[in-house]
Amino acid sequence: MQSPADRQDRHEYPAHWEADVVLRDGGTARIRPITVDDADRLVSFYEQVSDESKYYRFFAPYPRLSAKDVHRFTHHDFVDRVGLAATIGGEFIATVRYDRIGADGLPASAPADEAEVAFLVQDAHQGRGVASALLEHIAAVARERGIRRFAAEVLPANNKMIKVFTDAGYTQKRSFEDGVVRLEFDLEPTDRSLAVQRAREQRAEARSVRRLLAPGSVAVVGVGRTPGGVGRSVLGNIREAGHPGRLYAVNKAFPEDLKDVDGVPAHRSVRDIEGPVDLAVVAVPAEHVPAVVSECGEHGVQGLVVLSAGYAESGPEGRERQRALVQLARAYGMRIIGPNAFGVINTAPDVLLNASLAPEMPRPGRIGLFTQSGAIGIALLSRLHRRGGGVTGVTGVSTFVSAGNRADVSGNDVLQYWYDDPETDVVLMYLESIGNPRKFTRLARRTAAAKPLVVVQGVGSAPQGHAVRATRLPHATVSALLRQAGVIRVDTITELVDAGLLLARQPLPAGPRVAIVGNSESLGVLTYDRCLAEGLRPSPPLDLTTGATAEDFHRALSRALADETCDAVVVTAIPAIGEGSPGDAELAEALRSAAAAVPGKPVLVVHVELGGLAEALSAAASTSPQALAKAPGVEGGAHPFHPADRLPTEAAAAPESPESPTPEGADSRLIPAYPAAERAVRALAEAVKYGQWRREAADPGKVPEYDDIDEKGAAELIGGLLERGQGLTIGQAETCELLEKYGIHVRRALAAPTPDAAAEAARALGYPVALKATAPHLRHRADLGGVRLDLADEEQLRRAYAELTELFGPPEELRPVVQGMAPRGVDTVVRAVIDPAAGAVLSFGLAGAASQLLGDMAHRLIPVTDREATSLVRSIRTAPLLFGWRGSTPVDTPALEELLLRVSRLVDDHPEVVAVTLEPVVVAQHGVSVLGATLRLAPPPARDDLGPRTLPAY
Repeated sequence: MQSPADRQDRHEYPAHWEADVVLRDGGTARIRPITVDDADRLVSFYEQVSDESKYYRFFAPYPRLSAKDVHRFTHHDFVDRVGLAATIGGEFIATVRYDRIGADGLPASAPADEAEVAFLVQDAHQGRGVASALLEHIAAVARERGIRRFAAEVLPANNKMIKVFTDAGYTQKRSFEDGVVRLEFDLEPTDRSLAVQRAREQRAEARSVRRLLAPGSVAVVGVGRTPGGVGRSVLGNIREAGHPGRLYAVNKAFPEDLKDVDGVPAHRSVRDIEGPVDLAVVAVPAEHVPAVVSECGEHGVQGLVVLSAGYAESGPEGRERQRALVQLARAYGMRIIGPNAFGVINTAPDVLLNASLAPEMPRPGRIGLFTQSGAIGIALLSRLHRRGGGVTGVTGVSTFVSAGNRADVSGNDVLQYWYDDPETDVVLMYLESIGNPRKFTRLARRTAAAKPLVVVQGVGSAPQGHAVRATRLPHATVSALLRQAGVIRVDTITELVDAGLLLARQPLPAGPRVAIVGNSESLGVLTYDRCLAEGLRPSPPLDLTTGATAEDFHRALSRALADETCDAVVVTAIPAIGEGSPGDAELAEALRSAAAAVPGKPVLVVHVELGGLAEALSAAASTSPQALAKAPGVEGGAHPFHPADRLPTEAAAAPESPESPTPEGADSRLIPAYPAAERAVRALAEAVKYGQWRREAADPGKVPEYDDIDEKGAAELIGGLLERGQGLTIGQAETCELLEKYGIHVRRALAAPTPDAAAEAARALGYPVALKATAPHLRHRADLGGVRLDLADEEQLRRAYAELTELFGPPEELRPVVQGMAPRGVDTVVRAVIDPAAGAVLSFGLAGAASQLLGDMAHRLIPVTDREATSLVRSIRTAPLLFGWRGSTPVDTPALEELLLRVSRLVDDHPEVVAVTLEPVVVAQHGVSVLGATLRLAPPPARDDLGPRTLPAY
């Protein structure tokens, strides 16, 4: 018969504690609970730990584990005693355990809320961040089991483990007694612990992508014996790109005596390769991929690019195959790009990797490019690479990733890499789906604060191969949230490239003021009109006439750039005929030299049938790193910078490219040329909005504190209400009571099932009153006649009651209520919802047709700062109605902003409040009146962004 300690029956095996994590060096490991079946693994693991590490763990020489030790360390109840292991290839590389203790330090059960914690990491894996990852996960497990504090005793010489605890960011106490350092720390996440966790996440995920994009050695698995085929093509592309590392061709069907393929060493298996392999490109049929992955894992390959198709994009069977592929690769510590991927490219001179199906290596440059679709990737590479047609000129790529089904590595991972990649100034992304919108928004905000991020987001359903979290938010709402995070949201790949070219080549504009100069009056007027349509502030176009010379263009552009009321210049040019007409190269040089004199303002060209001009404008330079030039009146030399980071107050110019035909000392900054005014102006408008966001992001505001908020009382009320059920829309009385605890007063509305009840309610509230039908089909529909306002006495009230029942039916159907009249104002609506994918969102708009029919709602992620509340009110198209449109009285927008902030605080403080609607909210000249409110409670959705670091589960 088993003793209680032998049984693991207090809780079932907690499978939700299993997780894959990215370690500090970019490799992966799996974290899972330790069970009774792990005895042999534990013994094998312990045998590989050094005597010094064992001493640090047990404070004494401890060469081997006894049978009693093995039993203790593998038998857990998953409540008071928990052990977790980090594994690679199924074998332990580290362990952590906690034991719940009481105030006397002895083993205890709940309600004791303290536990002792201890780690042991295999020496070969120390320094990889394994202990830090385990600490995050064991802390999350402990919080789930009601433990609020950890205690750890560490020898003073064990500096590595002391550092693991002290660097975690938790609130802690430290003492020294009997030759042992005792650390105690609370497990409640703090701002610092979250910041530490996210910084570690960024470094680890960036390094995991760097291992895929900058390998020292590459093996292509699936290389055909004859020319043609995917594997042979990729091998040729890598070789022709000039990759300096070792390259291997692998195919199990190679004859044993075959030594090379196209001069590349040939092997029948990855196992046969003598040296290390950093990256394996897999191009074999899907049914053979698992065997290849196992070979790669056993050989120590760091990452995989899987080009093979036949996975989730092919249906349920393929989806299971994809899940097994990810699990197998992660078991060996490898990350995957793909499957069904197009490949990766890195143009850095020390890498020169074209592990893709693109037949040509793109020109080196400063643009990072991510797509999920191979077809879109081809289109974008082509547009960025070619001369002539569309946006002309050459713009280079730093790195390119086409992730296919993105079963593992996603756009989030690549964003982590590009965030601090010195070779990338601008990020372009075509996203057919967003797997984790909450995380993407967080990463996008951080990236956009450092460099432009331009995104095309798919509108329809996600491709079949993509695992995407369900979101209840409309596409327009998600787009608005991305813009709030600083993302430059465009609709087409043409707009993606247009914006990318401008941001890679020119500084950010300081504002929306635009000068227009050119040799065509009609083209200038068209450009002027487009500027107005995009919300810019253009000056009247300056027409140089068709007889303008290159010198005329130079003088006009110089004057426009020198004008302090100008933030950007659009040059319009059409072909001119005549003896004095400038040639393409002459005009391009005139524009470049004028722009070089005032490098802090962007210049764009709109050209018509001037292919030579576009080439000339871009021929003198590439998108290589530029540097600050010595501007007039500025002391000092040049230093490196990123073009799009250049703020308008900075004076910057690019050095001459070694291959540039430009005269020595001339500015080599590229001037983007567009074949249509609307494309140039749209790109400029996006740059203006992004520049404004960058300036505002430097001071995002703060979440204000309100002394009258009763957070504890609200929590108690919510807890009591949730005891009635798992998800419920609470009654009107409870809604008003809960909102009142956050300083949100809802005007009383009394039920009026009869005329006499209506009269009694009116006497209680005081005249004048409103009589409203609250039936679902009439609620908030004053346009249907279900509301009677300003009823001054009982006679008017009874007459209105009779009219409503005659028009719409008996009181049982109408559900009439009586409410005291609010001051006249503008009717608005305030909503908040917790979306399982995107997080908590606050929305605002005018009540009625404006929001319901036209979708004129603005959105912000919760928690909302004071600056965000101010911008939220002003973001809707109908905002002028709040500020005195056509002579009307402006309303009290500060009071409205305070209401928005209070709703934001309520939802942020209590995630059980999953939906709130205040409608209508009447904003008067002085104050606001909330006339209706509904509120829904439910257990809060899981917040994976607050838990320990994990890779998406498969």
